[in-house]
Amino acid sequence: MRKTVSVSIIIPNWNGKSLLEKNLRAVLSVCGGAEILVVDDGSTDGSVSFLKSKFPAIRVVAKKSHEGFASSVNKGVEASRGDIVVLLNTDVVPEKGFIEPLLHYFQNGAVFAVGCMDKSKEGDSVVLRGRGIAAWQNGFFVHERGEVDAADTAWVSGGSGAFRKSIWDTLGGMDALYDPFYWEDIDLSYRARKAGYLLKFEPKSIVWHFHDDGKIKQSFSASQVKTVAYRNQFIFIWKNISDIGFLFSHALWTPVRILRSLLNGDVWMIAGYLAALIRLPKIIQSRIQSSSYWKLRDRELL
Repeated sequence: MRKTVSVSIIIPNWNGKSLLEKNLRAVLSVCGGAEILVVDDGSTDGSVSFLKSKFPAIRVVAKKSHEGFASSVNKGVEASRGDIVVLLNTDVVPEKGFIEPLLHYFQNGAVFAVGCMDKSKEGDSVVLRGRGIAAWQNGFFVHERGEVDAADTAWVSGGSGAFRKSIWDTLGGMDALYDPFYWEDIDLSYRARKAGYLLKFEPKSIVWHFHDDGKIKQSFSASQVKTVAYRNQFIFIWKNISDIGFLFSHALWTPVRILRSLLNGDVWMIAGYLAALIRLPKIIQSRIQSSSYWKLRDRELL
């Protein structure tokens, strides 16, 4: 007989009161009996008081100060009661019945996470996302959107995905080194795969993602976003890659990329590299902690 699993929906929020007003009721209508938590990341727009007055059934985990996405999600998972935690961004609205197709995969104890079909509203277009592919190219880990016609995926998005809490706890959750945003879900997914766990993609679990409404674009400049993205790419490599050949190619290609950036005026890449260097002691510490779970080689994953 199929074992019944409990589900917790975790929604990280930072100054997203307008998005909560717009989307939360729709989320509630399709989540059935799942526990719902909103983790507030030190908002100053009245989000917490709004939630407590308008949605008293929702558990609110209120942080005193703003830290970032990974730290907020970790707080939510820690406070949750479900066997499976489903992460949804405030700019994401799931379609009816999106949970059940995800749960099917967790009958396999080796499955860590399952990604949703993300109908991403980008300008006037809808782009199908949710399945990722990754490769090692010219000394760097590169990732991109994959076609949504297969069940495998290189990572599961922290904005619309389901995760087995017991394995999340084993892996230590998302790494706050990536705060305030980007790469934290790719990092967690890669660590899970390197530890021998499985990731899946489910096209029948559909969510709508309104990227233009998201807080990153509204709260950070394009230059800040680029700098953080570059920084976190370096953090990911220095923390997770152990293949000697890959590390050697990274050492060779990094000066080339830096020189190209100087010539092309890409100051954000230089700033990101320097920001990663400053964090090197913490990166090494995090690498040591996660290396105890490594079972597969990087070449088997990429």
